[in-house]
Amino acid sequence: MTFVVTDNCIKCKYTDCVDVCPVDCFHEGPNFLVIDPDECIDCSICVPECPAEAIYAEDDVPQAQIQFIALNAELAKQWPVLAEKKDSLPDADDWNGTPDKLQHLER
Repeated sequence: MTFVVTDNCIKCKYTDCVDVCPVDCFHEGPNFLVIDPDECIDCSICVPECPAEAIYAEDDVPQAQIQFIALNAELAKQWPVLAEKKDSLPDADDWNGTPDKLQHLER
């Protein structure tokens, strides 16, 4: 099992989760983070650290967001590793909690 970043991270990109991760499994895109399933050690430390509550265990991803499992794996191969905390996006708090943000994902 691995952990998966889901919809609510889009246009927020809080990186509190990156700061506590004991391995380099987070990858950064323009407005979203993903977890590399091959690097994740399934420790779950990132889950409570996510202010957007956007990280789930693969088996617990809500049915409506199941596509994020494959999306994390795909984008982790394309985006660079993020190994330390950065500032969130300027309007992250405005976007946090907005549903159905997939159309806003920048690749």
